[in-house]
Amino acid sequence: MKHPIPEVPHDAARDARLATYRDLLLRWNATINLVSARTAAEVDHRHVADSLQLLPLLPGVGPIADLGSGAGLPGLVLAAALPDRAVHLVESDRRKAAFLIDAAARMGLPKVKVHAQRIEDAVLPPIAAMTARALAPLDNLLALAAPHLATDGIAIFPKGRNAEQELTSASAHWHFTTERFDSRTDPEATILRLSEIRRARDD
Repeated sequence: MKHPIPEVPHDAARDARLATYRDLLLRWNATINLVSARTAAEVDHRHVADSLQLLPLLPGVGPIADLGSGAGLPGLVLAAALPDRAVHLVESDRRKAAFLIDAAARMGLPKVKVHAQRIEDAVLPPIAAMTARALAPLDNLLALAAPHLATDGIAIFPKGRNAEQELTSASAHWHFTTERFDSRTDPEATILRLSEIRRARDD
């Protein structure tokens, strides 16, 4: 059973930060290909709104981490809405990490920390909420996320039409509680919110 995601309320300060982000994204995208040229033309809906819809699914407190953050989707977009929260962006590509550092500074987000390294090598505090967008199959994502999650930490992963298949594959190696949410921006997508994540004993 899927649940609707609550609408994200208007916030003028957040939207100003996101306007700065959009302009920087399009400027940098001309040289380092942060997002595809096709989706750059619809950055507000395809990328910003798609990321911002995760906001109501986050816990109210605790650090957030975004794995394979790339252009800062969804991590930097969520940080724009939560400027007082610690947000860790993990991105091994040095050019993309440089964009994230520049964007966070220009957006006025001092609590954003960019980790320019592989996910496996990142040193993070216990994470309350882990996100990742278009990074890897769910089974692999859980292996990357689990070592960094707090005891009651959750993972929020947008998935496409193969979401149920990925859940089935991952359940062979992992135990977790699953909540499914309808994406507000993509009728074929499902947002998975996973809690009580632990490896199956046979692993």
